[in-house]
Amino acid sequence: MLSGFKDFILRGNIITMAIGLAVGTAFTAVVTALSTAFIAPLIGVATKSTGDFGEAHFTVEGTDFPYGKFVSAIIAFLITAAVLYFCIVVPMMKLQARLDRGKPVDIKAALRDCPRCYTQIPGVATRCAHCTSEIEADPEALELAGLPQQR
Repeated sequence: MLSGFKDFILRGNIITMAIGLAVGTAFTAVVTALSTAFIAPLIGVATKSTGDFGEAHFTVEGTDFPYGKFVSAIIAFLITAAVLYFCIVVPMMKLQARLDRGKPVDIKAALRDCPRCYTQIPGVATRCAHCTSEIEADPEALELAGLPQQR
């Protein structure tokens, strides 16, 4: 039983995930510090509020609402999301597109709905397999599959 647990823990993807989590936590701390130390005070200067914008609050019937902390958290989230998207997601999508460029295309992968029975059928299909109605093939799917236009 313990050997199975050891194999699970030492598997490569678990260790990679743990490292990614640690780096993500450190990155979030850096972005939060940037937001708190620089961006929130700049917002405070721009809005003519006194001191740190992160400490901004209002009171309603004795209840304190610290909206400055909420705005700082939103700014930190937006910075984190933008950096992750532009530094990780976009390059990975470009790399994946480059790697997929030479692969053969699966002609059944492009699906569309039958105009009569609304079930999903391949884009290159000229007859629905469910209701047997005749339909025209999708020109984009034919081009993607490298098939000639049907008559």
